Amino acid sequence: MECEICGKPIEGKPIRTKIDGSVLEVCKECSKYGRVQRDTPLERKFVSRNKKGNPQNKNRSQNKSQSAQRRRREEPMDELAEDFNILVRQARESKGWTREELGAKINERVSVINRIESGKMEPDSKLAKKLEKTLNITLIEKYDDMDLESFKSSASGPNTLGSIVKIKRR
Repeated sequence: MECEICGKPIEGKPIRTKIDGSVLEVCKECSKYGRVQRDTPLERKFVSRNKKGNPQNKNRSQNKSQSAQRRRREEPMDELAEDFNILVRQARESKGWTREELGAKINERVSVINRIESGKMEPDSKLAKKLEKTLNITLIEKYDDMDLESFKSSASGPNTLGSIVKIKRR
């Protein structure tokens, strides 16, 4: 078995680790990126049944979920700009406004502006749109599904999270 993050072969039993809401089977080295999960009894798998009590056709439900996934992938997604805090601060300063003045213009507390500009808080979509409109900047970027082939590492073997994602060190 291979680690689902770095792709290295796992000797022995993999470690089930919850990382950003997903439970992955990883090596000991990658388990430090999340919270190790205790071994729990296998969850019962429920089979949906029709009115007569017979299991429903699995292929039909799989086809529905696959088409829903395709639709979700085709829709462009919104993402907050990585350097949102710098953009907000520079735009505010270029207009000659204080944090208090900006807060009054968008009906937000000064502490919220402070946390956004320091990068301690990410604005939700509603607040980001208010900041975009008031400061005439772009904080929310639309992006389409990325081509994973362009992110393939030069290493042979199956793709893992580690071959696509850059892990930020704190």
